[in-house]
Amino acid sequence: MNSFVYHATDESGTAALGAALGELLPDGAIVALCGTLGAGKTRLVQALAAAVGVRPGQAVSPTFVLIQEYHGRRSVYHIDAYRLRDEEEFEQLGPDEYFESDGLVLIEWADRVWNALPRQRLEIYAEVTGSESRSFRIVAAGEPYAAVVEQLRDRLSHPDDA
Repeated sequence: MNSFVYHATDESGTAALGAALGELLPDGAIVALCGTLGAGKTRLVQALAAAVGVRPGQAVSPTFVLIQEYHGRRSVYHIDAYRLRDEEEFEQLGPDEYFESDGLVLIEWADRVWNALPRQRLEIYAEVTGSESRSFRIVAAGEPYAAVVEQLRDRLSHPDDA
């Protein structure tokens, strides 16, 4: 199966997902993050960044600068498409340079620039399910990400989820 739904009851659950992603994603991974305002996209990126050794507080929402670069044990390129008019404006940012790197590329509001993204990617759909709880549907788009989804399921599933 190429998808997995993870339920985070609070921010520590989101942090656990971010930590697992930081460990399991292959070099050069592309992660498309979708969800409404407040769904946990930036918090997930912060958790992943912390897991790969980025200094606390360095990972912030790139809404106004569009792209943030974080460097720890792994490089993280955090792109926010929220303020972009269209895919053409996104392509003017030069995302191919990031897509061809060994770093982890995380794109918030990816659904706004869907056709400008590589076909092979990990898609994460975040949803608010309560005041602190979130649901993350993780979908492998392409074979390289199927193994990541399976490893996430193995690592993060709870016996009562079955």
